[in-house]
Amino acid sequence: MQQWTIDAPEHLTFGPVKSLDVRIVAGRLDVLASEGPPTVEVAEIASESPLLVTYDEDTGRLVVAYKDLTWDGLMGWLRRDRRRTVLTIAVPKDCAVNAGVVSAPAVVAGFERTTHVRSVSGEIVLDGVSGDVNASTVSGAVESRAMEGDLAFKSVSGDLTVADGTPRRLKANTVSGRVTADLRLRPTGHVTLNSVSGSILVRLPENVDSDVTVRSTSGRLVSTFDELSGTTGPGTKTMSGRLGGGMASLSATTVSGEVAVLKGEKE
Repeated sequence: MQQWTIDAPEHLTFGPVKSLDVRIVAGRLDVLASEGPPTVEVAEIASESPLLVTYDEDTGRLVVAYKDLTWDGLMGWLRRDRRRTVLTIAVPKDCAVNAGVVSAPAVVAGFERTTHVRSVSGEIVLDGVSGDVNASTVSGAVESRAMEGDLAFKSVSGDLTVADGTPRRLKANTVSGRVTADLRLRPTGHVTLNSVSGSILVRLPENVDSDVTVRSTSGRLVSTFDELSGTTGPGTKTMSGRLGGGMASLSATTVSGEVAVLKGEKE
């Protein structure tokens, strides 16, 4: 096992990497899928404590993190911390990625296997990431571009935006965050969106085949699909129907947030 202590700009190159764990506080993080040799490039670092890089060539595990910033403690990080790191990591597209930030924005791009991202307040962009993806934030927003595969999102007040998504499964849970999703649904696609007070907006192709059910206790329900009809009962409002031949499924539920299901262009 090899280990480096980084307190100045540095460029490191490694052998095969099968899994990556990276955790930073502030600054910027880019984790990119690459066909070249795995690398870690620290462009800037300002910290009283060094960044530790550990590489196990037997298991292919690469860890880049501050010693006291653990996975278990990341989401509850409340310290005033001035540690700033501008970091770019390139690893193979089939690498399993675990990336965590406190306030730093992060881009994770091109991975096809298992990706986990966590943030306190930093914004996260998932670009062309497929496979099994899990994103958790406190107030940080998550944007997913060209999504394929499975995405599970959980946040207190962070927003989720899915642009050009073709999910197998998409599950989002937020308290006050907003969910905006522009989707094309596979025949077996399954989408479940839940919010307490945040609004939910879903745009589907005009010729989509999906069963749709949306509910809210007091929020407004809106649709531009004629096939969806609404009913009102004690303490709840529901809008549901079958678009095309059905097959895929979409459900969205709020307490007070508005839910809108809008018609986009044909596929």
